[in-house]
Amino acid sequence: MKTTRRRYDAHFKAHVALDAIQGIKTMAELANEHHIHPGQIQAWKKHLQDEAAALFQDGRHKSGEAGRESLLEALYGKIGRLEVELDFLKKRTAAGPWRRVGP
Repeated sequence: MKTTRRRYDAHFKAHVALDAIQGIKTMAELANEHHIHPGQIQAWKKHLQDEAAALFQDGRHKSGEAGRESLLEALYGKIGRLEVELDFLKKRTAAGPWRRVGP
C-alpha cells in the first residue's frame, strides 16, 4: 500500500517550530499532538533558529541598489532614444522646409 507524502505549509511549520523553541511542551508531546516525527520538528526548529537573523537584516541597501541600477538603465535607454530622434529631426529640418505630400 503506497502512502502519499504529506506536505505542510510554511505557516504550520513556523507554528510548530515556535512551539518547540518555547519549550512549553516536550518534543514528544508536540510530535504526538501534530502527528509528526520528532526529528522533523527538530529540523524545523533548527531551520528557524538558523534563518531567524535574516528576518531582521536591513535589506533596503540591496534592493535599493538593484532598483537604482534598473532605473538608471531605463533612463539611459530613454536618453539614447531621444538623442536619436533629435538627431533625425535636426537632419530633417536642416535639409529643407517641411513639404506636405498628398492631396
